[in-house]
Amino acid sequence: MSKSGVVLVHAQPLVRQGLRYHLSGHPDFRISGEAGNGQQAIQLVDYTDPDIVVIEVDLPGVNGLEVARAIKRSHPNIGIVLLSTEADEALMIRALRAGVAAYLARNVPWEELLKVLQDVRRGDYPINDLVLSQPSIAALVLAEFRTIMKDEDVENIYSPLSPREIEVLDLVAGGRTNKEIAAKLAISNQTVKNHISSILRKLAVNDRTQAVVYAMRRGWIKVVQPNEIQ
Repeated sequence: MSKSGVVLVHAQPLVRQGLRYHLSGHPDFRISGEAGNGQQAIQLVDYTDPDIVVIEVDLPGVNGLEVARAIKRSHPNIGIVLLSTEADEALMIRALRAGVAAYLARNVPWEELLKVLQDVRRGDYPINDLVLSQPSIAALVLAEFRTIMKDEDVENIYSPLSPREIEVLDLVAGGRTNKEIAAKLAISNQTVKNHISSILRKLAVNDRTQAVVYAMRRGWIKVVQPNEIQ
């Protein structure tokens, strides 16, 4: 796999300099450009077409979440990593809706940010594991899924998923992590990952949350109530 282009969007030049320092020498990444505000970021992304954009939420003018939305509308395949001052539940859900791939506190250690960038580089959406692992946030997300289902006809059509894949997806909908699913089903963590990859491929969706919505709308898995989430 060739190096992934990264655009850095942060109001503080010193922060961008620090990120550039770490990423420039890494074999998986190259810096495609930097921007200090939202308008610059959108124009830069249009010009450079990077693989990943790291965006601070608190940008001057257009905030980072709006920048993320604008980028995902015109470049849906770009992975967005959103940096925030705190783990705000409402903001996290808005980031999920906007198609953000990862949501992190901006003071995370470099090693944690690097791991997330590598996950996003592979096409993963770490934000889904973050949301579904927190019961209060997962309950809000699943409540929205139930509202969607009330407004649409449920399609009870043949499922292309195997019984085991349905079982895995049902546990994902319940907010279980890969490790918890593995323990519940007495299988390895890698086997869980393989099942999830197969599910995404069969349903032609990009991430776990989309797979859950897809399956719920068709009645393949139950709609989890908030008090069912452990």
